[in-house]
Amino acid sequence: MTISAPGPLMPVPLEIVAYRPEFRAPLVALWRDSFALGVGAPVPNSVEDHLRFFDEHVLTETSVHLALRDGTLVGLVAFTPESVVQLYVHVDHPGQGIGTRLLDLAKANSGGKLWLYTFATNTNAQRFYERHGFDVVERGFEPVMQLGDLRYEWRRPAG
Repeated sequence: MTISAPGPLMPVPLEIVAYRPEFRAPLVALWRDSFALGVGAPVPNSVEDHLRFFDEHVLTETSVHLALRDGTLVGLVAFTPESVVQLYVHVDHPGQGIGTRLLDLAKANSGGKLWLYTFATNTNAQRFYERHGFDVVERGFEPVMQLGDLRYEWRRPAG
C-alpha cells in the first residue's frame, strides 16, 4: 500500500471590495497593529481618536478598499488619484501578495503618478515600495511620531 501526502493546500482567494461599514472597527485594529509592527512604535492616538480620524478624513477624502479572505479582513488601502494615504496588511498575513493587489488597485486608479510617505524605521515598507517601482524623492521628519520619514513617488512606465 502506498500512502501519499496531500498536495499543497490552495489558499482561499483574495477578494478586493469597496469599504463596508461592518469592517470599521476591525479595519482600525488592523491599521494600528500593522503600523506598530512596521514602525516599531505604538500608535500615539487613542482608538477613539483613530476611529474619528478614519471617519472624518480617510472615508471622506480617499477611496477605501478592503482585502478579504474568506470574509475576514486581511488588508486595506486608502488612496486618491494622486496618493496612497494608507496601505496596511494584517500582521499575520505578510508576503501573500495582499499589499501588491491593493497597491495595484491604487496604481490602476491613478493618473499615472502616485506619491506616499513611510517612516524611515519601516524598512519592510521601503523594500515593498521600491520593489513596486517607487523611488525616494524626499527625506523629512514627522513631528507627531518624532521620526524620520520618506516621500516616495511612482510613475507609470511609458509604453
